[in-house]
Amino acid sequence: QGILREGLEDVKQFFKANGSCRLPLSPSLLVKGIVPRDCSYFNSNAVPLKLSFQNVDPLGENIRVIFKCGDDLRQDMLTLQMIRIMNKIWVQEGLDMRMVIFRCFSTGRGRGMVEMIPNAETLRKIQVEHGVTGSFKDRPLADWLQKHNPEEDEYEKAVENFIYSCAGCCVATYVLGICDRHNDNIMLKTTGHMFHIDFGRFLGHAQMFGNIKRDRAPFVFTSDMAYVINGGDKPSSRFHDFVDLCCQAYNLIRKHTHLFLNLLGLMLSCGIPELSDLEDLKYVYDALRPQDSDADATTYFTRLIESSLGSVATKLNFFIHNLAQMKFTGSDARPTLSFAPRAHTIKTSGRIRDVFLCRHERVFNPSKGYTYVVKVQRESPGEVTFVQRTFEEFQELHNKLRLLFPSSLLPSFPSRFVIGRSRGEAVAERRKEELNGYIWHLIHATPEVAECDLIYTFFHPLPRDEKAAGTNPTPKAADATWARPLGKVGGEVKLSISYKNNKLFIMVMHIRGLPPLQDGNDPDPYVKTYLLPDPQKTTKRKTKVARKTCNPTYNEMLVYDGIPRGDLQQRELRLSVLSEEGFWENILLGEVGIRLRDLDLAQEKMGWFALGSRGHGTL
Repeated sequence: QGILREGLEDVKQFFKANGSCRLPLSPSLLVKGIVPRDCSYFNSNAVPLKLSFQNVDPLGENIRVIFKCGDDLRQDMLTLQMIRIMNKIWVQEGLDMRMVIFRCFSTGRGRGMVEMIPNAETLRKIQVEHGVTGSFKDRPLADWLQKHNPEEDEYEKAVENFIYSCAGCCVATYVLGICDRHNDNIMLKTTGHMFHIDFGRFLGHAQMFGNIKRDRAPFVFTSDMAYVINGGDKPSSRFHDFVDLCCQAYNLIRKHTHLFLNLLGLMLSCGIPELSDLEDLKYVYDALRPQDSDADATTYFTRLIESSLGSVATKLNFFIHNLAQMKFTGSDARPTLSFAPRAHTIKTSGRIRDVFLCRHERVFNPSKGYTYVVKVQRESPGEVTFVQRTFEEFQELHNKLRLLFPSSLLPSFPSRFVIGRSRGEAVAERRKEELNGYIWHLIHATPEVAECDLIYTFFHPLPRDEKAAGTNPTPKAADATWARPLGKVGGEVKLSISYKNNKLFIMVMHIRGLPPLQDGNDPDPYVKTYLLPDPQKTTKRKTKVARKTCNPTYNEMLVYDGIPRGDLQQRELRLSVLSEEGFWENILLGEVGIRLRDLDLAQEKMGWFALGSRGHGTL
């Protein structure tokens, strides 16, 4: 901090002598001074500086940049240039992946400037709002986006931005082999756009722990990202859209394999250590798989998504990074509530006279459970507000208070563990009484506790409270954000059917809206096909089994070889969706018969087919 202050004095003197200058980051950025109170540093190895410059334009905001010393920013520049080219290819093909691409400029050996993206936070900061183990939880990213986008249409737009940008990041980081991916170099904007920073490792040059690669997954795609996409912890049809976007973006880049190999080949002699020989180029060649067909590449990338989503190593890496960063956290860092966009104090909100938990209500949005309605009375005459908080939010308040005060100053918190169903009406009623006692003792605790910012932030109305005021806050299940889309009875299957060189290709892509089993559990679905007539049952083909889902993704190719075109006109594709039941007979969930003569297979046919009782499918 001291060294930073001394350096800022030198910069002040420079501006006194010169008046103004253009930032190397972009000639269009003209600045006339430095703003010391907005300058600080980051706690990474190179200790980059966060600098704020005064804009020459009096109507313009301050210009914030990062200055790094100790990293070769030429590699960052090259990586960003490659991502910028990928984005241009996607946009030219009509696919806007909503990528955030920032400026980066090397100003000398091992030093340079990086543009700061406003209204963005690292995944680590978002996750640790839910505690040091936040990287193992599924809800932090969704809760953070909900906090910054309280209106339903705003949140839906943010989720859409997240789906597109996350898909783009998955493809770009995989193709370029960007490593050292942890939750401090992946960022999220309040608008839902996700992007990566700090490209010190690429082309597969991963950091090692002994003989173990630190980056074990093909790319970073974790369950909390899937939670945002699905709108909950179960796969939904929006996950199908995400997988389709990834595969489409991947195949578009694969068409330009030669371009990326030529551009990177030109840079072999420039002295970047991780781009120095043909082996580094071979990494990109292997990642793009130019020898594969689009269908094979789609199947391949779908398996990569599944592998990344199932990787515990990524979350463990995030958790270790959380622990490592704890030692850098200053003692003046005050805990905040993950669901509150900003902090409030007794001065800004007005002194609270009394609080009373009136009732509990069933909610379906963003997940099923109970919320508790609290009446808050302030000393201002007649000022009464109602706020809605969940049991988990009360628990977060208590955990954050324990970081500030000894347990002796705080009332005991109701146990979260209950016998039987944890979301039942009886449990909610019992918790209501216990929470009422807890908040009464909290408000009547010693002044240092009762008047602290955390408590005044907790009881300050959020946008969702103001929206619910004066209305019945219980949303109908059909209006819930996370409600499953209504489809035909039995669900639908998305297929891509094509015919070439006496081969019939059936790409089983996704299924949506399958019915749950009779016991209420989700099925373990798989797809089985026959090419009828087939008295000997020789045309049976099967996909893998998806586990516990009504909306599975497969992207598997089933091939029938040696089928003459004339024979094709007499055939019917019989597709069945079954749930694997182990020792018991598999359960039929739905089926469809497709007369191939009804399809013009001169070109690929792709679409959703309705599943139901025995009958013919319609595209």
